[in-house]
Amino acid sequence: MTDKFQSESSLAFPGEVHQTPSGGVLVSKLDDVINWARSNSLWPLVFGTSCCAIEMMSTAAAKYDWSRFGFEVARATPRQADVIIIAGTIVNKMGPVLKRLYDQMGDPKYVIAMGACATSGGPFFYNTYSVVKGADHIIPVDVYVAGCPPRPEALINALMLLQEKIKKGLTREQIREESKLPSPKGEQEAFYK
Repeated sequence: MTDKFQSESSLAFPGEVHQTPSGGVLVSKLDDVINWARSNSLWPLVFGTSCCAIEMMSTAAAKYDWSRFGFEVARATPRQADVIIIAGTIVNKMGPVLKRLYDQMGDPKYVIAMGACATSGGPFFYNTYSVVKGADHIIPVDVYVAGCPPRPEALINALMLLQEKIKKGLTREQIREESKLPSPKGEQEAFYK
């Protein structure tokens, strides 16, 4: 008799239990179990520089409570974090600090850019000489969250999307390639006409 833990959801435990007279035997691939454990124990390093940080804080608060989804402990040091959440505007003077924090994180490490300022320089400061035109100019970004500021649900969705990508066993490079959406040819030319 076979009892399957895995359901249609990609969030289920990867494996099956084969019942024996003395108990059950779990059969699975070790890589799948490691990816499942890694994705369900992401420790975020919060990097909030402006208004998106308030939405990020509310995501961790009681109403949304991101710890229910496997992001239990928000860390204050990069050496204990798995994922950095960039929430807000990044100015040129802050760029080296962000790069240093990213470099101090242990591998594997992931990056979420939250809000219009972190993804593209923002709607208010876009043409300012002091603002970086997106976090991906400094460090590689895995998941982008749109909005100004994005709702807490959008951040939870991005975190769950990152979890699914980790559970698939994708490398960091594959995750980053998946996050880049191909733009149809001629779309930008039509937009500026």
